[in-house]
Amino acid sequence: METLLMILNEIDDGIAWEKEQKLIDDHLLDSFGIITLISELETAFDIEIKAAEMVPANFNSVAAMYRMITRLQER
Repeated sequence: METLLMILNEIDDGIAWEKEQKLIDDHLLDSFGIITLISELETAFDIEIKAAEMVPANFNSVAAMYRMITRLQER
């Protein structure tokens, strides 16, 4: 979780990442931020985030992202 929060803070340190529940729905993460985030997550966690995983439900909160990362690491 610490690595995820570090990556998110590098993207935008003005967002209260752990409190937000609608990062995508409320447009706190724009398309460039999402692309950057996906690339960083793939590198940091040695995972592949396929197009089918790129849905708001997986990116609306830190908890959702962490669940996705954990699930993809188990594959």
